[in-house]
Amino acid sequence: MKQNISPYSKSICGSLEFFKIFIIFCLVFLTFGFISCSFAQSIDSVKWVGTWTTSPQLVEQRNNPPSPGLSHNTLRQVVHVSIGGDSLQMRFSNEFSASPVTLKSVHLAVSAGGSAIDTSTNQALTFGGAPEVTMEPGAAVTSDPFRFALQPLSNVTITIFFGETSPDVTGHPGSRTTSYILTGNHVSEPDFEGSVETDHWYVINTLDVLAPDTSYAVAILGNSITDGRGSGTNKQNRWPDELARRLQENPATEHVAVLNAGIGGNAVLRGGLGPTALSRFQRDVINQNGIKWVIIFEGINDIGGSQGADVGHELIEAYQQMIYQAHANGIFAYGATLLPMKDSFYYSEAHEAARQSVNEWIRNSGAFDAVIDLDKALRNPADTLRLKPEADTGDHLHPNETGHRMMAEAVDLALFTGDDTVSFTDKSRSWYFEPECGNVGEEWEIVQDDQASNGTYVTAQAGMESLDQAPDRDTSTLSISFSVDSTDTFSVYARVYCPTFDDDSFWVRMNSAAFQMYNGLVTNGWEWKKTGDYSLTAGQHILTIAYREDGARLDKLCISNSALAPTGMGRDAENLCNPTGVDGSLKNPAGYQLGQNYPNPFNPTTHIEFELPEQSDVKLVLYDVTGRTVATLADGPFSADYHTVTFDASNLATGIYFYKLKTNDFTHVKKLMLIK
Repeated sequence: MKQNISPYSKSICGSLEFFKIFIIFCLVFLTFGFISCSFAQSIDSVKWVGTWTTSPQLVEQRNNPPSPGLSHNTLRQVVHVSIGGDSLQMRFSNEFSASPVTLKSVHLAVSAGGSAIDTSTNQALTFGGAPEVTMEPGAAVTSDPFRFALQPLSNVTITIFFGETSPDVTGHPGSRTTSYILTGNHVSEPDFEGSVETDHWYVINTLDVLAPDTSYAVAILGNSITDGRGSGTNKQNRWPDELARRLQENPATEHVAVLNAGIGGNAVLRGGLGPTALSRFQRDVINQNGIKWVIIFEGINDIGGSQGADVGHELIEAYQQMIYQAHANGIFAYGATLLPMKDSFYYSEAHEAARQSVNEWIRNSGAFDAVIDLDKALRNPADTLRLKPEADTGDHLHPNETGHRMMAEAVDLALFTGDDTVSFTDKSRSWYFEPECGNVGEEWEIVQDDQASNGTYVTAQAGMESLDQAPDRDTSTLSISFSVDSTDTFSVYARVYCPTFDDDSFWVRMNSAAFQMYNGLVTNGWEWKKTGDYSLTAGQHILTIAYREDGARLDKLCISNSALAPTGMGRDAENLCNPTGVDGSLKNPAGYQLGQNYPNPFNPTTHIEFELPEQSDVKLVLYDVTGRTVATLADGPFSADYHTVTFDASNLATGIYFYKLKTNDFTHVKKLMLIK
């Protein structure tokens, strides 16, 4: 850093104190430079792989922690892992709480059954070197790596002494294991005798192991069946558990971990409990460490809760989006057929027709990389619309313990062997636009928001609503003029924030066609929602949006021929209000480039850009100054294009870090600084 030294202080330059400071500065600089160079030359032989997970959700009031609650008390929870290892890290979540949650002390130990632990294995966790950490509302934290002898298929306990904690904690009600609460601090207690028991998990999210580079994980995205409904409490015999046991018994697959991403009552598209499968796919599948495969086994709640005839078509479209997203991240997508449901409360002829059409598409469309036919494995040969009697809990919808074992046995373990990689070529074209930079009518308001692209979003002024028909006045609409370079079917995606069903809709028109109403766009924060498909010819077009309900916020628009909705804030807009020289022709980059993260220094999020002149296998990894891998930011094939990765460092400590981009023939390292 350049300094202006006054004439009165120049004499200090000759002092011994100044010389010492100068030498220390030089040594630090050279050390960081050496580390940076060594990173570029190294090849990682180990990586983080998830061995256990549960999907976070807002805990309903009836499932809140029982008295005495969590504040200033100790909670012991038991989890069943898949693969083992000797170095671990653990993630905790406060994503759905409106208040901070303080973990004052966290310990992990081998379970000795019930609430008891093997005290010789009791290990304290730290966070940025400290034993205590506070999770802000909506945030998650990851512990520092720690040594621990974790055996495959073992049960371990996570014991947490809480500080001040509100009852609306993030958790997972369908734990199928018993948790234990004691008043006061008892993190090292051998047994929680006299504790209050509850069959729910709270704040715990994912346990990772440092595993050989040949190890991988399969995530199972599902609803209550995958979550374990019908399995035995504390028996660890959900069908993902049974699959993990089979994988461990087979030498060719003992390196494969199983991550259970089931949520009871969950749906792919709408309703149900927790975020929809489509909206949580990035969090619960893509962002997990070491994922190579995903099994998608969801949809029966959408069908059973539907009244329209289009649910089957909508499910298939959602499956296509998840498959596309998996392939874009180098993950194989396997489809599991939906189980029979005759005589259940979901059954009707219309619902059965939708289930049959969805299963037919899963089996025969060729969209999935493989099919796991759970319907065939569990259907009654005497009446294929019913579950086998020996597999039925009695509600004719959920398998019992025998059924869970039969489901796991129906999975071909050969699906998890070999060194195959996903072949993915992204031929999609996408253009992004900022609504506030278009023609905005006077009845709209432009609002500043740091969480919005370009720092602003648009919303109708308070009281401006038009529920029955679109207001077709210049003052009530906003319009974007754009062009596409080919004749194709293009989708319009909007990044919206619509907290409730009272502010969740817009009117949308393409060119001179009639306005179409898009209702039910309820979101959990900012989310991308599709607002129509349009057959467009190459050339110029006009997209017009009118308000329907006030309170619905619109941040960004994307015109794309991709079946995959955008993520994050999308790419740079074509129509920034202060033009930045964006190349509207969208030509491929001329060469490989790794950009400097921005902002830098940063807190807590930053963006890293890189350019690829051709499709490449990309690995973007973050390291600390000791060379330890902190996070894998990208791992898989990327198309020839300009790419941006957004990194949230909320769980990291202040300091200097390095990020390395490695592609087919290019490696580069840059330094970033996190300041909290």
